[in-house]
Amino acid sequence: MKKIRWGIIGCGDVTEVKSGPGFQKAEGSELIAVMRRDPDLAEDYARRHSVPKWYNNAAELINDDDVDAVYIATPPSSHKQYVLDVALAGKPVYVEKPMALNYKECVSMVEACRLANVPLFTAYYRRALPRFLKIKSLIDDGIIGDVRAVNMVLHQPPGENDIRKIENWRTDPDMAGCGYFCDLGSHMIDLIQFFLSDIVTANGVASNQSGLYKAEDTVSASMIFKSGVHATGNWCFCADKDMDKTEIIGTAGRIVYSNFAANPVILEMNNSTEEFNINHPDHVAQPLIQTIVDELLGKGKCPSTGDSGARTSLIMDKILGRQ
Repeated sequence: MKKIRWGIIGCGDVTEVKSGPGFQKAEGSELIAVMRRDPDLAEDYARRHSVPKWYNNAAELINDDDVDAVYIATPPSSHKQYVLDVALAGKPVYVEKPMALNYKECVSMVEACRLANVPLFTAYYRRALPRFLKIKSLIDDGIIGDVRAVNMVLHQPPGENDIRKIENWRTDPDMAGCGYFCDLGSHMIDLIQFFLSDIVTANGVASNQSGLYKAEDTVSASMIFKSGVHATGNWCFCADKDMDKTEIIGTAGRIVYSNFAANPVILEMNNSTEEFNINHPDHVAQPLIQTIVDELLGKGKCPSTGDSGARTSLIMDKILGRQ
């Protein structure tokens, strides 16, 4: 059976468990090359993960004839250029989230891949996880009636590294686009659009209340979906305790779930409550990787594309007042 042979640009922490092994374990897929600027770290990753080739130069990996498709797992500041380079080489590209520093960069990436006639995928892997597919099926089957409103909340206390002001690219707007809102809030905004419909109106306010880093640490938003559903969102990364809760409110019931915590999905109907305990796989990106491989092999369709990833970046830009 033909296999899609993958190369990874940027084999950092996100590739150790979440995504990297998924390229080796997905059916019809294999990981044959990795790249990291530090050659010792690239070689170490290749050895530990049994990858036959390693590079410290992205162009060499991209132009390796044995590499069929490329996964870009670097910080967002380099996503655009790497996607343009892979598209120029005529190869499918899968890019980490958030897709780029801003919506304008996303548009350039989508257009480059369209002109090169190569597919572009984004790593919003929640779209393929069984727990969230269960939520989508409950909505699509009309179990909670017509959806009317959504409330999204994500609160976290500052991390130890934040308090100590240790350098972190996730809170450097020049590298990440914004702060933890871009890193974590992007998953929530993408997922809720997957469940319901595109968000067509969004606005918000963002501020830095803690002074621990350059990026915003508190964001509030108001949104309206194409379907007419209203939504609110509040993200605070300088709170007293963790809170991870999204409510989807319908005319016949509501669904309550966590985006990141391993809590059960709760279905509330009249006076009854049902819980669904659906565990994530060991490698959470593997189900989405499988859909990408299936599409490249002509056997399916990936639910997370460049177009959907760009729309999530557009909504974040609107909330942050950049659009």
